[in-house]
Amino acid sequence: VAIKKINLQELGRIEDIVNEIQVTKRNRSPSAVSYLDSHLVHEELWLVMEYMDGGTLSDVISETDMSGDEIPAVSGECLQGLDFLHSNHVMHRDVKSLNILLQTDGSVKLADFGLCAQLSPGQSRQSSVIGTVWWMAPEVVKDQTYGPKVVNSHNPKRPYQQVRDWCFLFLQAQLLTATEGIPQLQQPKLLSPWLRDFLSCCLQTDEAWRWSAQELLQHQFLTSAKPASSLVPLITSVKKQKEEK
Repeated sequence: VAIKKINLQELGRIEDIVNEIQVTKRNRSPSAVSYLDSHLVHEELWLVMEYMDGGTLSDVISETDMSGDEIPAVSGECLQGLDFLHSNHVMHRDVKSLNILLQTDGSVKLADFGLCAQLSPGQSRQSSVIGTVWWMAPEVVKDQTYGPKVVNSHNPKRPYQQVRDWCFLFLQAQLLTATEGIPQLQQPKLLSPWLRDFLSCCLQTDEAWRWSAQELLQHQFLTSAKPASSLVPLITSVKKQKEEK
């Protein structure tokens, strides 16, 4: 198991932890990291979670270039998790490579549900603006969801990484989203036509034209993808590289 230790005296938002426990308990899925138990130990809350021995997707993309077979395999597993959450009226709101955990058997699972929002059946969105700004959907940044994560798998740098002044981060991200639009791929001609089309479906600025997780799972880029077990060599290789450092 993995144990997440939280100092309750230093915790800024106790609601996030309560929310994480509630969401993970209610929404058990093979595509989401499982919550097992919690214990109060002195001034710390210990969350006992499923252990993912392959690290994070962020580890992978910082160590190596993912292949044309590996990107759809990971993307499909992530979308399975998102589709499950959305079908239960849950918004993750912080999907990024650090919150995608891997297992050496090839499993890919969503993690960190502290910022999740539980919507009522008739509610389509939250009014609050929460998440990691580099991976927010345009309508969220502009105060008005998946594509930037796939771009991140192909280009390890953050979308719009040239913005480094954190004092003005949010305002600058708003401006870049409004003026620059979709983050550009560095070498689009190296990508397959299916991947380019898949990204165009993900990266529609107008959310009305952007495909849902359920729709994306039917895209040919994913229906032709290899199973998650094909990721075993990639995950074990990156894990070994990290251990040798």
